[in-house]
Amino acid sequence: EEAIFLRKKITLLRAFSLLIGSMVGSGIFISPKGVLKNSGTVGFSLVVWFACGLLSMFGALCYAELGTRITKSGGHYIYILETLGPLPSFLFLWAEFFAIRPANSAVVSLAFGRYMLEPFFAPCAAPVPAVKLVSLLGYYMVLTLNSWSVTWSARLQTALSVVKLLALALIIVPGMMLLAQGHTENFQDAFDRESLVLDKLPLAFYAGMFAYSGWFQASFVREELVRPERNLPLAVIISVITVIVGYMLTNVSYYTVLGTQDVLASPAVAVSFVQRAFKSLISVVPVLVALSCFGTMNGGIFTFSRTLFVASREGQWPPLFSMIHIRRHTPLPAVMLMFPLVTAMVCVGDIYHLLNFFSFSRWLFIGLATLGLIVHRHRHPELHSPFKVPLFVPVSFTIICLFTVAMSFYSDPVSISIGCTTVLTGFPVYYVIIHRQIFLPFFPTLSDYLTHKLQLLLEVVQQEIKTY
Repeated sequence: EEAIFLRKKITLLRAFSLLIGSMVGSGIFISPKGVLKNSGTVGFSLVVWFACGLLSMFGALCYAELGTRITKSGGHYIYILETLGPLPSFLFLWAEFFAIRPANSAVVSLAFGRYMLEPFFAPCAAPVPAVKLVSLLGYYMVLTLNSWSVTWSARLQTALSVVKLLALALIIVPGMMLLAQGHTENFQDAFDRESLVLDKLPLAFYAGMFAYSGWFQASFVREELVRPERNLPLAVIISVITVIVGYMLTNVSYYTVLGTQDVLASPAVAVSFVQRAFKSLISVVPVLVALSCFGTMNGGIFTFSRTLFVASREGQWPPLFSMIHIRRHTPLPAVMLMFPLVTAMVCVGDIYHLLNFFSFSRWLFIGLATLGLIVHRHRHPELHSPFKVPLFVPVSFTIICLFTVAMSFYSDPVSISIGCTTVLTGFPVYYVIIHRQIFLPFFPTLSDYLTHKLQLLLEVVQQEIKTY
């Protein structure tokens, strides 16, 4: 009886919570090991963390301007489509669906399962099958919630953002107390150049940028933001500054309490930290970390479903996925589509191999999106944008992203080659189905039949009102 469309329910507070909830997740609790391993020393690892934060701020500012210039939801996908054209946007969509997003979700899910079970098996490691089972249960819970209600997903994200900041505070406070008492022995020879391996630095940046990843999430739900021209830049700037400060203090706390070898040997750095510094909270902090990962899963599903929704609306994905539930007003088919691939990657994957696998494709296309901002400015000098960054910001960010992607072929050729191959397999699919629209004789009829049946089963219809 009422119009079917995605409502504007994301306020400034909810946008801030979405960004904090997406950035502060498994990364700060698992990435310190990867950053330290590939940077060599404590000092260089802290430099990498700060550089990743600064780079994330540059990227976030670029995306804030893109979000005020391009009024559609969809994040990377819609920005590449509107600035560089349909082929690179489809290749991004292809890589995002088959590699980037399921691998990212699998990493966060596995971290959730590991930390959730840690208190029950300490001091032993939790059994791998149990970790994977709990990881999948957590992912399916978030999937169900996002299918049920936009409002409740946003409320959960706000609540879990508070939990995330509390988890960081519980790590920062005891570390700063020990540092104030003069415990600086773990920072001796912090910049030993002999331990620095330059060809591994791109992998250190991948691990650090994974911890910050999420600064772009608000752009995926641009059409659902209240006053986006104001709230999008504000939410981005406040959240990224908050996370940079929190991450730097957290890493200093880690190194104050744990030595280099302890960090490298730990499967769960936050748990090792608590075992050493705050034994009374040994069963509390892992649960807080697990809830942080839960919030990151929630934010990831919430935003990626909008990418599939917009891609379907733009004609580059099957039409079923641009449909909305008639009562829940959620993009139900787009929300549900990811669970088979995520399930498979959780069952067979390892966190650090998955991390390198999806990072190549992600940073390639983020670099292309910010390149698109430069192109869009050149093509449309008359377009007024309520938020504009200096030109050196998108130029430097784009160069660093593409250079890091190129260097990573030397660092981890196997994982990166797999990621590159995944992107390239999208070429023939685009040419045959999107560009030439070559189908088997029975394909359109079968596609329409399946779409109609699934539409009835899921109770979904096309959006009736434009929101952009």
